[in-house]
Amino acid sequence: MSDNAMTGFKDEVTQPAQQHHRIVSAEEWQAARKQFLAKEKEYTRLRDELTRQRMELPWEKVEKNYVFDGPNGRETLSDLFGGRSQLIIQHFMYGPEEEQGCVGCSFAADHIEGTLPHLEHHDVSLVVVARAPLAKLNAYKKRMNWHFKFVSSYGSDFNYDYHVSFSKEDLAKGETFYNYGMINNNRMEDLQGLSAFYKDEAGNIYHTYSTYARGGELQLSTYNYLDIAPLGRNEHSERGDLTGWVRHHDKYEAKGHVDETGRYHEDKPDACCGSGEVAS
Repeated sequence: MSDNAMTGFKDEVTQPAQQHHRIVSAEEWQAARKQFLAKEKEYTRLRDELTRQRMELPWEKVEKNYVFDGPNGRETLSDLFGGRSQLIIQHFMYGPEEEQGCVGCSFAADHIEGTLPHLEHHDVSLVVVARAPLAKLNAYKKRMNWHFKFVSSYGSDFNYDYHVSFSKEDLAKGETFYNYGMINNNRMEDLQGLSAFYKDEAGNIYHTYSTYARGGELQLSTYNYLDIAPLGRNEHSERGDLTGWVRHHDKYEAKGHVDETGRYHEDKPDACCGSGEVAS
């Protein structure tokens, strides 16, 4: 699967097999590590420069009055700021007909809890938005033991305007606009992303940034840990992405698999040797 990331965060770089590494002396190890450190510092400086340029991107004023179903009833986009001037939204793949959230988006959402109090005390609110009705979101949030704000955009244009949901008419054409270009897509009604907004003292709201596909990897600390582990991300499934190993955090011990759309399926108890059959 290409890095349009239908299920999220394809890994095309750090997929080392267990290799026969040279075993060297402490002196040789230090020399090799210092040589690589120079490249790491170059990457850090480049990342800092990209961040600086990101801060200089133009903003667009949000003219539409988006309304969501949330824990406080009907809430506008302005309400989601929660009294802060900055808002980050995680676009979560969970359509009205789905019975549970996308595995990749759930993996990303698992990383929110620890950072949330730090963001909120630094003038940033973070809210997760999906198209599924609020009752479904509340039940899934309870199951996953999440505490962040999870709101429904059901019946709203919000997901469509920010290019993470697609109409059946668009899907019928076989292509949809995602990650700032047209991609082949005839079945995925929802894809993932992150969007950032700013609200000024007069209450005007501005869309400042959106990122999609692998653009959300920096928020995944699990990947950042794996990137320094001896075997890296070690994603050697047929698709070479997280669908080969990531599961809902309460399903790792279950017998199931994730398909190419990010949906988890329970395997039949009598399925032989992981045949790929799923429960009806």
